[in-house]
Amino acid sequence: MRVGLTTLLWIHYTMAMSIRTIVFDFGNVIGFFDHRRATRVLAQHTVLPEQLMYAHVYDPQLEDDYESGRVSSEEFLRRIRKAGQFSCTEEHIGAAYCDIFWHNEEVCELVPRLRPRYRLLLGSNTTELHSRRFREQFAEVLAHFDHLVLSHDVGARKPRREFFEYCQQRAHCEPGECLFIDDLPVNVAGARACGWQGIIYQPGGQLRDELASLGVQLNGAV
Repeated sequence: MRVGLTTLLWIHYTMAMSIRTIVFDFGNVIGFFDHRRATRVLAQHTVLPEQLMYAHVYDPQLEDDYESGRVSSEEFLRRIRKAGQFSCTEEHIGAAYCDIFWHNEEVCELVPRLRPRYRLLLGSNTTELHSRRFREQFAEVLAHFDHLVLSHDVGARKPRREFFEYCQQRAHCEPGECLFIDDLPVNVAGARACGWQGIIYQPGGQLRDELASLGVQLNGAV
């Protein structure tokens, strides 16, 4: 396969630049999540089959609107309570909706070892309710981050360029000095389109080796 001159120059340019800022996705990187944790609880409060209720709670258009900050938490809960035909309160729905996260120890243990050398940002497509929950649940890990970039605050979701431009303003370095870590290839492709370096994260212990291949150094012993 022939590679164009522009592509080769870009590869050499980014490889020559030392990484100064690392941007982590949250979901399935810093913390795992399972929407079924929420729907199993909510299924007790509706006559709808769980699969149909799931489709209402996680409607793609509503999710996009909510994660992009176009819909408030109050409006979101009102809509899904009506669509899901729930007999419980909106407060109860919100509590179940948020109780879906647990720590990814493989990544969480690396974060403090990166902090002394690198600027750290969180870059997440998330809702106000979810971010409120994980900011509390993951407070110890997130304390190492310089800035949390959340889609509902930014008004744009990954992989839109506006999201990465917002991150870039807080990275305090050149695009080629930014490394983005996300579990979704489309999001990593969006970062690379903005001149960043990227890693597609998969659980299983390979992240440390991938960081080392890009010249990223960890502080302290394992």
